[in-house]
Amino acid sequence: MKLKFLHISLILLCSGQLALAQTPVIQTSFTADPAPMVYKDTVFLYTGHDDDRAIGFKMKDWLLYTSTDMVNWTDHGAVASVKDFKWANSTDGAWAAQCIARNGKFYLYCSMPNAAGIGVMVADSPYGPFKDPIGKALIKNSMEDIDPSVLIDDDGQAYLYWGNPNLWYVKLNEDMISTSGDLVKDPSFAKVKGSDDIFHYQEGPWAWKRNGKYYMAYASTCCPEGIGYATGETATGPWKYGGMIMDGDARSSGNHPGIIDYKGKSYVFGFDQTLRLKTMSQHYERRSVRVKELKYTSDGKIEKLPFWTPEELKSVGSINPYQNVKAVTMAYSEGVKTDVAATLGHLKSATNGGKIPSGMVLTSIHNGDYIKVRNVNFSKGASAVEVLIAALYGGQIEVHSDAIEGPLLGVVNMTNKGEGDVWRTIKTPVKTLTGLHDLYFVFKGKHDLFYFDSWQFSGKR
Repeated sequence: MKLKFLHISLILLCSGQLALAQTPVIQTSFTADPAPMVYKDTVFLYTGHDDDRAIGFKMKDWLLYTSTDMVNWTDHGAVASVKDFKWANSTDGAWAAQCIARNGKFYLYCSMPNAAGIGVMVADSPYGPFKDPIGKALIKNSMEDIDPSVLIDDDGQAYLYWGNPNLWYVKLNEDMISTSGDLVKDPSFAKVKGSDDIFHYQEGPWAWKRNGKYYMAYASTCCPEGIGYATGETATGPWKYGGMIMDGDARSSGNHPGIIDYKGKSYVFGFDQTLRLKTMSQHYERRSVRVKELKYTSDGKIEKLPFWTPEELKSVGSINPYQNVKAVTMAYSEGVKTDVAATLGHLKSATNGGKIPSGMVLTSIHNGDYIKVRNVNFSKGASAVEVLIAALYGGQIEVHSDAIEGPLLGVVNMTNKGEGDVWRTIKTPVKTLTGLHDLYFVFKGKHDLFYFDSWQFSGKR
C-alpha cells in the first residue's frame, strides 16, 4: 500500500458511475488493504483504517471484522496499532497487514511507511490482544519493505512475501518471528530496464496454494490499479503471468487483493473509493473494502471479473435471531458509527443483575439512520424482540422485514433520556414471521438518539 493521490472528478457523483459500485463490506469506517483469514468456521477480516476524522491521510490501527455467512460482518474494533511497535516511534502509518495461524498462535505481519520496516505481532487468539515479541522490525531492508503476505507450504515451510515496486521473499522459521537465509528479490517480477514487463507488478502480494499450484495475486498496473495474478510450480516460482483478475478503474487509484476459500466458494477482496465519493467532497485516501466471488476454470486459471459491481453476494449461512446478536453485526448501514463500549462512560445497568455491553456498540444514531441484517432464520416464528440500549435523547427503533419500508414487525420505544452510560433492556411484542428474512432496524427521533448494543427475538409461543 502506497500513497496515490488520483484526482477523481466529482462528476462521478452525478454521472451514474457511482451507482455501479458494489456495496462495501463495511460502511461505518473507511477500510483498506483487506487481509481475510479462515479459521475454523469463521472468516476473520483484518483491514487497515483510514481515519475519517483526520485532515489528510492517517492510518493509526488495524481493525477486525468477522463473518460466518460472507454477507453480515461483526465489528470487533481495533486489534493492534502502530503504537504497539515501540521501535517504530510513530502513531501513524498502519499500512497493510496480514494474519496467519500456526501451532495455536496467530501472527500479524504489519508494514509501516518510510523504511520503518515490517513488524510481527503474536496473539493466543485471532481476536488479540497482539503483542510485539521481538521488539524490532522483522524485515528492515529498504523503502520497498511494505505489504507482507505469508504462505505456509504443505511441508511446513513458511514464506514471507512483500514489496513495492519489486516482489521480495524470505523463509520464515517455524517460530514465525525469525527468518532463515537471504532476502531474495524475485527475478520473475523484477523490473528490468528495456524489457517487456508483462506482470505489471506494483505492490500488495497475496500468496496461496490450490490443487498443487501456487498463486500470487497483486495490485497491477498504475494508476488506477487492478488486480493481476501469476502461477508457479513452487512457492518461490519461477512465476508465469496468469492475467488480470480485475482491471483498474477510475473509482479507485489503488487496490490490494486478499483471496480465500470458504464453505465451498472462493472470494477475492479488494477496495475502491465509492463510499468516499458518496460522503466526502475532498479526495484524501478514503477506501472501502469490497468482495466478490472468484471462479476458476478447469485448468486452474482465474476467470476475469468486472470492477466492483452492485450485485450482493449470496449468503453461505444465516443469522440465528433467538440468540444475542450484536448491533454491530450487519450487512449494510446508513449514518451510524461504532465505538468501544468502555469508552462511553462508567457503564452500569438500570436493574440489578442487568446486562452491560462489552466490545463494540452502535453509536452516532440519528433520525432516518438504519442497519440491515441479511438472511435471518425465523425457524420458530417470533413473538417479541428484546434490545439493549442506552438512551441519549431517546427515540424509536422500527423493525421492518425484507425492505426498509417493508412490513412493520414492531416498534421499540425509549422514553428515558440522558442515560448514555445506563443500559436498559426493552422488550417489545412483534408480528410473527417464519422463514428467512432480511431485517431493517430503522431509527427515529430527534438529535443523537441512543447507543445500541444488541438484539434478540423470542420464538412464537
